[in-house]
Amino acid sequence: MAGHILIVEDEQKIAALLQAYLEKAGYSASVLNRGDQVLAWIKQSPPDLMLLDIMLPGMDGIDVCREARKFSMVPIIMITAKVEEVDRLIGLEIGADDYICKPFSPREVVARVKAVLRRRRPEPADRKLTAGPLVLDESTYQVEVMGNELDLTPSEFRLLQVFMSQPGRVFSRDELLVRAQGYDCEGYDRTIDSHIKNLRKKIALHLPDREVINTVYGVGYKLSYL
Repeated sequence: MAGHILIVEDEQKIAALLQAYLEKAGYSASVLNRGDQVLAWIKQSPPDLMLLDIMLPGMDGIDVCREARKFSMVPIIMITAKVEEVDRLIGLEIGADDYICKPFSPREVVARVKAVLRRRRPEPADRKLTAGPLVLDESTYQVEVMGNELDLTPSEFRLLQVFMSQPGRVFSRDELLVRAQGYDCEGYDRTIDSHIKNLRKKIALHLPDREVINTVYGVGYKLSYL
């Protein structure tokens, strides 16, 4: 099996469709239809990834994601029927790794799952990246700033990994989406903005007087020389 996926979706037809496509792709998949069942489940049987609908009975997906992030770094892809940009980004602000909007292609969901899990695989080499006070360990998925460990989501870690691999280089949103997220999809570049906003906040807790990730207007982002 390629990994175990937890599908949290109260629409039975959608859940069954996702389960069928994921199992066809080689994953095992379980389904929950209530949000208030999720936290106990992932504590007892942590999945490799969770597909999490926002609108759920018992507890909505936003609250599930927020509470899950207090004890788990399981990758989370939010599924939403809401079209407003703010609703999409709320999930990313609280630690989700990606989002996808209904209606969607099940094949696209499988591709997203593969991309997120691919990013979580350990690097074959035991390598540390250093940029000034930042130290990133690719083998343990740990980042330290001035000796203080950062609590990063997988997407935030991968973004910082890309920046630290070439400090000073400017990366466009599209390039960051491909290199950090693992896919290229029109309309999803705003996820990069949200992840970078969160990353800046976490770094600023230990480097309050430095702008580590700079915006290059009209082009993209870069890691400043520290």
